[in-house]
Amino acid sequence: MDPDLLKRLYQECDGYAQRVHEKLVEDEGIQIQYSTLTRLLRDMGLRRSPEPRCDRVPDQPGAEMQHDTSPYGIRLGGVRTMLVASLLYLRYSKRRYLRFYRTFPRFRMKCFLHEALMFWQHAAPVCIIDNTNLARLRGTGRDAVIVPEMEAFAKQYGFRFVCHEKNHPNRKAGEERSFWTVETNFLPGRHFQSLEDLNQQALQWATVRMEQRPVAKSRLIPAQAFEYERQFLVKLPAHLPAPYLVHERDTDQYGYAAFDGNYYWVPGTSREAVKVFEYADRLKIYQRGQCVAAYALPADSVRNHVFSPEGMPQPARQPRNRKQPTQEEEKRLRAMSATVDSYLNFALRTGVPAQRFLRELYALSSRVTASVFIETIERALHYRITDSETLRRIARLSISQQEFQLCSVEVDEDFRQREAYQQGQLTDAPDFCLYDQMLDDKEGSDG
Repeated sequence: MDPDLLKRLYQECDGYAQRVHEKLVEDEGIQIQYSTLTRLLRDMGLRRSPEPRCDRVPDQPGAEMQHDTSPYGIRLGGVRTMLVASLLYLRYSKRRYLRFYRTFPRFRMKCFLHEALMFWQHAAPVCIIDNTNLARLRGTGRDAVIVPEMEAFAKQYGFRFVCHEKNHPNRKAGEERSFWTVETNFLPGRHFQSLEDLNQQALQWATVRMEQRPVAKSRLIPAQAFEYERQFLVKLPAHLPAPYLVHERDTDQYGYAAFDGNYYWVPGTSREAVKVFEYADRLKIYQRGQCVAAYALPADSVRNHVFSPEGMPQPARQPRNRKQPTQEEEKRLRAMSATVDSYLNFALRTGVPAQRFLRELYALSSRVTASVFIETIERALHYRITDSETLRRIARLSISQQEFQLCSVEVDEDFRQREAYQQGQLTDAPDFCLYDQMLDDKEGSDG
């Protein structure tokens, strides 16, 4: 086969080997098998070899675990919410640990792994991950360099992170299959009232229901397989320290430190800065190196609440910067009309600061007539507007476009016969000469 002919046809056909084969047979009259043609093209360096399959690793007890995340849109209390599912998978025994988060930064990854591994009390020596920046500093696959912070974290639990090769997600096929099971078995037909309810059901599904369910063709039961695999895993100490973040916070004049939209009372009379240690499920407040208070983290949706230590009297005052509730304003606005109610449903889902927005909207409703306000809201809902200044401009426009008619006033034509009017006729005419002189002086000074 003439190499120059193959190169020319390969370029003419934009690299499509099937079309090259057709032209060789039909135009050049050369009978050649398609498999032979593709081999010749590869030997000449014109055609890339198929991407190699990812390594096949046998299922060895205690060899590895796999971790990954996946986004899901899940209805919480009837409202669709974007969440991140984090799942840890033991390759040999097929055990799973599942939890959902609103966001999944590096701190949440550490908290999740700590929670899952302490639940199992064992860890595999290798954790296969994709090339995520949560644990990878640079490089990919076998050349990946792990973030020193995450490398030190993994060392405490007796394992190390290993990134699979780029475009080889099947290296953690058990993890990918687990997410498919989440989509087809856990989420369908279940209802979740809150993030806490979702995670409670996920824990029961992953650690109770699925552990007693036979897996695939092997009919392996994860709970039984884990009893055998346990001897090959790394046994964890019972009291490994949980991950935490440290936040610097000021204390207001009434003794409160603000954190994540809520207010926590700091016992004592000192009002100096404190350090808030954030754990996965609790807070600890330190002042001058001493832990002065500890709080369980509230539910995911709790905001603008005040907390004080259990067993101590309630503080006499509220936080200085605490936002005042706006439930009454919202109730009155929704009662005005169905249009206003629909607009509030739309606006509050866009992420606007709810309390400020409701106060400004209620203030606008108090400054204009009900008809003008409802017309303003109708336009705002149509054009998807939530900016308060734009709402005020729409209201001014609505007022300017309305035609106002002055009310007719009935005048009693007998007013001249009234005693007060007749007495006024008897008084001297007012003397305006002083004002005339002031005007003359002003005109003179201007000249």
